[in-house]
Amino acid sequence: MTFPITVVLTATLIGTVTDLWRYKLYNLLTLPLLVSGLVYHGAVGGSPAFALSFLGALFGFSSLFLFHLMGGVGGGDVKLMAGVGAWLGMPLTFFVFLAASLVAGVYALVLITVSGRLRETWIDLKVLWYRLVAVTRQIGGEDRIEIEVNRPDRRLRLIPFAAVVAVSLVTIVAGAWWVTRP
Repeated sequence: MTFPITVVLTATLIGTVTDLWRYKLYNLLTLPLLVSGLVYHGAVGGSPAFALSFLGALFGFSSLFLFHLMGGVGGGDVKLMAGVGAWLGMPLTFFVFLAASLVAGVYALVLITVSGRLRETWIDLKVLWYRLVAVTRQIGGEDRIEIEVNRPDRRLRLIPFAAVVAVSLVTIVAGAWWVTRP
């Protein structure tokens, strides 16, 4: 396991604790992760490594930013993916995002089934579509996240994204190890 993967795995496991406990990813975790990834790759690999790190951070940020504007994820999730991107670079960040999206989708289907909220979820999806068409902060995406986090049944409504990223990273690393083992 490489040092960047170890750093990201450690950060996402720490984030998983706060995400499961408070449904919050703190700037104290996400911003140093972002900055240290850029600095590390710039110092160790020079301009080419910094460029890949920057592209990874940009992809990580932009992959969730629209969902944040629509009220689907919190700002901490966006900053976490930017930090993951800064450490893992562009190609691996894409795969982590793809795997995390699939895991989050399965998790969401389980929550919808367990809570019996199929009709409510369909209405929420229509609202998200209207927000996508409007793409504006005036609709109040961040307000919706805060409302959901404070609900007593939030464990049946929200997906702790740090945990999803950690599971995805472990799956990708384990899969790569399995394929390349002697």
